[in-house]
Amino acid sequence: QVQLVESGGGLVQAGGSLRLSCAASGRTFSNYAMGWFRQAPGKEREFVAAISWTGRSTDYADSVKGRFTISRDNAKNTVYLQMNTLRPEDTAVYICASAQHAYLTGNHYRSNEYDYWGQGTQVTVSS
Repeated sequence: QVQLVESGGGLVQAGGSLRLSCAASGRTFSNYAMGWFRQAPGKEREFVAAISWTGRSTDYADSVKGRFTISRDNAKNTVYLQMNTLRPEDTAVYICASAQHAYLTGNHYRSNEYDYWGQGTQVTVSS
């Protein structure tokens, strides 16, 4: 059974930083691309970032580009999201997902490219 468990969320002031982690188990983690999505109250889930199986390819939503960094440690079966210069509009539940493919396919921003999802971790940014 595949499990994805996020951690590292919390309350932070605008301009601050947080580092999210997502620990994976139940499948060969290093064989698959990974992604982070977020969902704010009353809004649809949106793509944040994705990383290929080797970590050499990454992609970001325009809204977080230059502020967030996705990375992975295949030896630890963990993917990270370093979030800097946080803004109140970054407030959301952040959810990690395991993709169906090893590489970033060009459709990696679509939810249906991912077949396993975590429960999410809350990030709240105060102004």
